Amino acid sequence: MFDIHIEDFFKDCSKALVMLYQNFPRKMALFVEDISGPDQPDEYGVHSARFMSSFGALLWLADEGYIQYETTIRQEAVDQATLTSKGLHMIAGVSYDDTLQGLIESIADKPEGLLSRPKIELIRYLQKHGTSSQLALAMQHLLKHNDQTPKR
Repeated sequence: MFDIHIEDFFKDCSKALVMLYQNFPRKMALFVEDISGPDQPDEYGVHSARFMSSFGALLWLADEGYIQYETTIRQEAVDQATLTSKGLHMIAGVSYDDTLQGLIESIADKPEGLLSRPKIELIRYLQKHGTSSQLALAMQHLLKHNDQTPKR
């Protein structure tokens, strides 16, 4: 459904948000390699396009007000990162709505009551059991409907 780079973007955003949620409220260094997988820079120290896209996703999450960080560690990580209030509310709130229900109903063997749990559980479930398109649709929906919160 989406172009592959857009599906990768939503996958990267979901991984970053889950990692920060698991450490909340502690700040942490969020390494791009933990999101995109191992990367070998070329002989000039330039990372792959996939690696740089993951780094860009982290910066985008910060620009949009979902995460905050103190500094970057080259293009390898964002340091002292944590969820903002906007990011926390987006993934910690209950996930029930018609769009997400339709998405979840298309998945066989889903746990009972998934949509009455925090959205983070839906994201984790889709990361493990859903397709990249299902995860992208869910992330797009969550980001779109949470975008009504003013940016910092």
